[in-house]
Amino acid sequence: MATVRGIGLGAKVAIYGPSGSGKTTLSRALGAKLGVAVVELDAIFHAHPNWVDLAREEFRERVAEVLKAHSDGWVIDGNYGMVRDLILAQADTAIWLRLPFRTVYRRLAWRTLARSVVGAELWNGNRESVRQTLLTRDSMLWWGIKSWRTTAAKTHEALTTIPHHARIIVVRSPKQVRRLVELAER
Repeated sequence: MATVRGIGLGAKVAIYGPSGSGKTTLSRALGAKLGVAVVELDAIFHAHPNWVDLAREEFRERVAEVLKAHSDGWVIDGNYGMVRDLILAQADTAIWLRLPFRTVYRRLAWRTLARSVVGAELWNGNRESVRQTLLTRDSMLWWGIKSWRTTAAKTHEALTTIPHHARIIVVRSPKQVRRLVELAER
C-alpha cells in the first residue's frame, strides 16, 4: 500500500485569489489544521461602519502589528497589494486560488445575494444591501467581473517581483483545494 505524503506548508501561509474564490473558507480550514491564527485582511481594511476604510499607512501599520503578534504562525487571506510585501516577506507558502471564472463567479453571486437579502454583517458593521448589490457600481457582482483579469495579473506580478522565500502553490479546482486541506501539514 502506498503512503500518501503530506504537503508541508510551514506555519505562515498567504492566500490569494479573486473575490468568491474561497480564500476565507480555505484560510479557516488551514488555520484549524495547522493550529495557527487566521487573519482576514478585509476585516482589518474595512475597519469602520459604512465602508469607511483605513488609509494606506494605517492599514500597513495594523497588518505589521498582526504579523508581529502572531510571529509563531498565521494564515492570511486577501488581495491587498499595499501590504503584500509585508506578508510575502514572512510567508512560508503562498497559495494562489486560480479556479475557473464560472466557479468563482457563481460562488460570488450566490454569497453576495444571500448576504444582501439578510443584511448580514461582514466586518465592523459593514453590510451589503440589495440596492448596493443590484443597482450601483459598488456591487460585488460588478466588481467580480471588472477585477477578474487585474487580480490575476497583479497576483502574478507580486509573486514574481516581490522578494520572498515562499513556496508557491497554484490551485485550479475545488477538488485540488479539498486535497490541499486534506494533506496540509506544518
